Amino acid sequence: MSTVADHIIATLQASGVDRVFGLPGDSLNGFTDAIRRAGGISWEHVRHEEAAAFAAAGFAAVTGQLAVCAGSCGPGNLHLINGLFDAQRSRVPVLAIAAHIPAGEIGSQYFQETHPQELFRECSVFCEMATTPESALRVLQMAMRAAVEEQGVAVVVIPGEVFLHRLPDPGRIRPVLPARPIVRPDDASLATAAAILNEAAKVTILAGAGTAGAHQQLVELAGTLQAPVVHALRGKEFVEYDNPYDVGMTGLLGFASGYKAIKEADVLLMLGTDFPYRQFYPENATVIQVDIRGRHLGRRTPIDLGLVGTVRDTLTALRPFLTRKTDRSHLDRAVDHYRRTRRRLDALAVNDHDRTPIRPEYVAALVDRLAATDAVFTVDVGSPVVWAARYLTMNGRRRLLGSFNHGTMACALPLAVGAQTVDRHRQVVALAGDGGLTMLLGELITLVQNRLPVKLIVFNNSSLNFVELEMKAAGIVTFGTDLDNPDFAAVARSCGVFSRRVEHPSELESAVSEALAHDGPALVDVVTARNELTIPPTITAEQAKGFSLYAIRTVLAGHSDELLDLITTSVARRILD
Repeated sequence: MSTVADHIIATLQASGVDRVFGLPGDSLNGFTDAIRRAGGISWEHVRHEEAAAFAAAGFAAVTGQLAVCAGSCGPGNLHLINGLFDAQRSRVPVLAIAAHIPAGEIGSQYFQETHPQELFRECSVFCEMATTPESALRVLQMAMRAAVEEQGVAVVVIPGEVFLHRLPDPGRIRPVLPARPIVRPDDASLATAAAILNEAAKVTILAGAGTAGAHQQLVELAGTLQAPVVHALRGKEFVEYDNPYDVGMTGLLGFASGYKAIKEADVLLMLGTDFPYRQFYPENATVIQVDIRGRHLGRRTPIDLGLVGTVRDTLTALRPFLTRKTDRSHLDRAVDHYRRTRRRLDALAVNDHDRTPIRPEYVAALVDRLAATDAVFTVDVGSPVVWAARYLTMNGRRRLLGSFNHGTMACALPLAVGAQTVDRHRQVVALAGDGGLTMLLGELITLVQNRLPVKLIVFNNSSLNFVELEMKAAGIVTFGTDLDNPDFAAVARSCGVFSRRVEHPSELESAVSEALAHDGPALVDVVTARNELTIPPTITAEQAKGFSLYAIRTVLAGHSDELLDLITTSVARRILD
């Protein structure tokens, strides 16, 4: 007879899981001991459970396979919650093992007692407690099935003593592997969509992460419709490469060209995107939306036709219904606008006559040029994601991971831990903000302990930079956003990480090259300009008013030097169409 934990590990292994991210604790002892005895499955030790959940999300995003994290009872599994929220909103399959206090003490306000089923229900597609040893394996199977089929987080809550109970051999272990259905709308719905698209003079496509695996079908569709393709941030890695119809991104971090291509459309075709910002949608266009999740249809903007299916299956089935268009006027205007916008953005990504602090655009563009052609990039929320969105080049082999839906700080480093664990020979580059890095700074030690050769590029502007921009847009004097940072290179060096600190642009290329070539974890601490504006593709009257109020209030508050620095750094050289 084997323990419940032994059976759990055997089921995970049969289903292709070969590692678990976590932090040990007494209520997890039966589980971690089963890993120790099993062989063929590793315990990936991290310094904070939040990092374990992020690492599992990064692993799942890169592989497309189920990833597992674990936390002990009470505060242990509670720390998983932010990373699990991110995994759930990024729609990647993650199983969380949440150990619980002794079953007989539940409800007694016992030491470290929480209510995991209530806590995790909002960030999961499945959350149940295994109340008996006999139910544990069935609940586990249900959880794994929910995670892989619904592409989300599944949580199994298990009282610590249940792991140690012994059960008879269950016989043949049946693996939990994802089904591979073909999902597309019926022919009548496709004919209706085609009639709308065939009659429209100006079609624009808005493509998101749901276009993964459908690049060929997307490009063929754009050519048939002579339609510019705008992408949401999560669609960047799947859309913009080898795509003559790409006109950039829309949204708060996007380009004027993407914004205009959508606003000027007669028909907007949304493909696999849940783009949330309603102010960037067209006001009078006919809207068709394709999504695998029917509940997403029409929740961001009113739609005229909703189609449930994968983008790949739907476009394949739609193609015979379409008539090839010859009028390129709408497409050519959008492409020309994108080229002009792109040139202006690229003009900012240079060594500005050796001026300091260093332009963050130059940092991002240099990393893009020097990184491997199959690199995995992870990015922190805030200004690093802006520079990544604008200056990292996707090519069909590179990957781009971040907290693009949940929007949490501190994600770049732990996502990189998970991505690097997949393959220690593939280059993983984390673009980290100084605020985000310091939130989970202990994971630098994880890189060393687990021998993970992650490369960290730190945008060190001594501020919560994006928060400052939000304050300025609202007309508020910046407050509480200063960061009194250490020398991150020195900190990393003390942890055993190869590091360089860069304060002058002329030193940047050699430092980044050394770090990328180093056989092990490396960090480059780059002192970047604080007041570099990240201008959205359209400025509302309220935002313009906000910046004016910010300027007036800043002068009245005695901080005119900050305003002068802002003008010198940004405004004079940042007028985009």
